[in-house]
Amino acid sequence: MTQSSAPQRAELPPTRIAPRRTALSGAMLCILLASLDQNIVNTALPRMVSDLGGMAHLSWVVTAFMLSSTVTTPLYGKLSDTYGRRRLFLVAIIIFLAGSLLCGTAGSMTQLILFRALQGLGAGGLLVLAQSSIGDVVPPRERPRYQGLFTGTFALASVAGPLLGGIITSALSWRWVFYVNLPLGAVALLLIGLGLRTPPSGRARPLDVAGLLLMASGTAALLLLLAWGGQEFPWASAASAGMVALVLALFLAFIWRERRAADPLIRLGLFRNPVFARGVSVSGMMTFAMLGSTVFLPLYFQLVLGMSPAWAGAMMLPQVAGMVLTSVLGGRAASRLGRNKVFLLWGLGLEAVALVALAALAWFAAPPSVFLVALGTLGLGMGMGMPNLTTAVQNAVDYKELGAATGAMTFVRSLGGAVGVATSGALLAARLAGPVDVEAMTRGGAAALAALTPEQHALLSEAYRTALTGCFTLSGLVMSAAFLLVLGLPEQKLRGTLEQRAEERPA
Repeated sequence: MTQSSAPQRAELPPTRIAPRRTALSGAMLCILLASLDQNIVNTALPRMVSDLGGMAHLSWVVTAFMLSSTVTTPLYGKLSDTYGRRRLFLVAIIIFLAGSLLCGTAGSMTQLILFRALQGLGAGGLLVLAQSSIGDVVPPRERPRYQGLFTGTFALASVAGPLLGGIITSALSWRWVFYVNLPLGAVALLLIGLGLRTPPSGRARPLDVAGLLLMASGTAALLLLLAWGGQEFPWASAASAGMVALVLALFLAFIWRERRAADPLIRLGLFRNPVFARGVSVSGMMTFAMLGSTVFLPLYFQLVLGMSPAWAGAMMLPQVAGMVLTSVLGGRAASRLGRNKVFLLWGLGLEAVALVALAALAWFAAPPSVFLVALGTLGLGMGMGMPNLTTAVQNAVDYKELGAATGAMTFVRSLGGAVGVATSGALLAARLAGPVDVEAMTRGGAAALAALTPEQHALLSEAYRTALTGCFTLSGLVMSAAFLLVLGLPEQKLRGTLEQRAEERPA
């Protein structure tokens, strides 16, 4: 867009430091809540089944949350651009806390699943609005530093979640993994209410209900296909083909609707912006590669190398340490430089190299110490790539579409992760089908491994070694493709001031 054709802008008055810190503290606490809740529940699932029954529906405790949180991310982003981030943020926190309270009081597995879906309706707004709110109080040039802090918080929560879940469940009850959200959420509610000030645009239009329903239906169908494929029905079956056709039809109908809606949920014109289009695509590819590979690595450590669950979890610490280190230091360096493409390239390059290295290590059955080096390298790349990618996308769009852009990126990122896990799961299932009951091994962990004969142990090790090699190779190829997309990304200087249309300037 040329300077003459650009809309008239006016710089906002500098944001006062105290409200900024209050708002960002609340947003970071929301990141912590959303990240913990994705991990803390898994450890408590066996106790939930013991108390409530319903083993056959256990997976829906996770699936219901994932469905409702994913489909609402673009909606929160869009509505926050119209009605203000603060108002939507408060609504999302309240819904999340109500769902958490109800989950803790659930008397049956059916109730727990329904309440988890309600909790997910609130959680869908926490990550989107937390990242969008940075754009309300921090100029683009300073955002890498704060996005880095958010990425570090996310990394720490990923490790602390399972650990806290086990401690809370053992010391108190599985219900307290939900109740613990209440005091933290109350503090976040107070901080956001006091510190965040984002006026509505004043140009509210009717919500694109048809587009919302089509997007939600298409997303639900896709996630259900990924959850049921290979479990409820074979991938190569009429049921699978029918669901694929349904997913395609719904998303094509959604695109058709968005092209004609007066105020679309996701303005397709955004994808003509090369930075936005490539950034959103890369975010999905990154999560596809990351979750599609590392989610099964602890199983390799337990079932092939014979580690305990605690030691298998500890093996992931170098990845988290690398993320925290480069997300904080890299964010500060990007803010100082005023450009972030070089950090994106280094981040994605390190991730691609680390994933290829992990594939080689799995193939050659390398000792655990060598895995630590590759995982540390992976974390270093993630810490540089993730926060700078979010900053690049936000810097490329107009302020009035900040929420919609962040919501679209979060939506694609969630879908990428779900597809990555399902794809790697299908590769594992296909390779592990054989004389060893892998499902029993997965449930039994190291104890079940000790009961194997030497021949069975050799079969299991070989199967997991080659299966994980395929997963890491696929992830490395996807991450390399993401690197090539970023390589052609236009270099952008990060703006040093908050920007907004003059008529939207708060009084």
